[in-house]
Amino acid sequence: MQFLWKNKFHYEKIDSTQNEIWRLYEKNAPSGTLVMAEIQTEGKGTHGRTWHTDEAGNIAFSFLIRTNCKIEKLKGLTVEIAKIIVKIFKTDYKIELNIKQPNDIVYNQKKIGGILTQTKVEKEIVKALVIGIGINTNQTIFNKEIKDTATSIKKEFDVNVNTEEFIEKFCNLFEKDITERIEN
Repeated sequence: MQFLWKNKFHYEKIDSTQNEIWRLYEKNAPSGTLVMAEIQTEGKGTHGRTWHTDEAGNIAFSFLIRTNCKIEKLKGLTVEIAKIIVKIFKTDYKIELNIKQPNDIVYNQKKIGGILTQTKVEKEIVKALVIGIGINTNQTIFNKEIKDTATSIKKEFDVNVNTEEFIEKFCNLFEKDITERIEN
């Protein structure tokens, strides 16, 4: 691995890994900076929704990539991220998950994970790419708003996922994809 996973921050509890990455971006954090958390009190989902990370042991992380690439080079990136996540669960845990495009990981039409991709663009050039990933690996209790639409790896398969190993493997696989996109 070249740059992802080198500059990482781990929090027991934080408002949002996505918020923290943007705060670190403003403080000139290097490309590849990664923030992970056990619990998020205000996790970010798409369209301004909340991503619930109420129990420890779930996967919640965001990372920063500084770049100077044209926005077109990032087309389909969120789906590629979802494919990497599904691949890890299949190869390492023998779990078959599906992708609800563009950014949800599902099992039996229930959401297990989501991807939030945000950019800072200046004149059609992406200066910063911030990606947040949340996966319900250990969550067993869901609040009333999402209990019928969300599930977890633990609840469906009774499998324990090592959060740090999963994130490190994801970073290794993803880094190859993003490096090809932004350097070519």
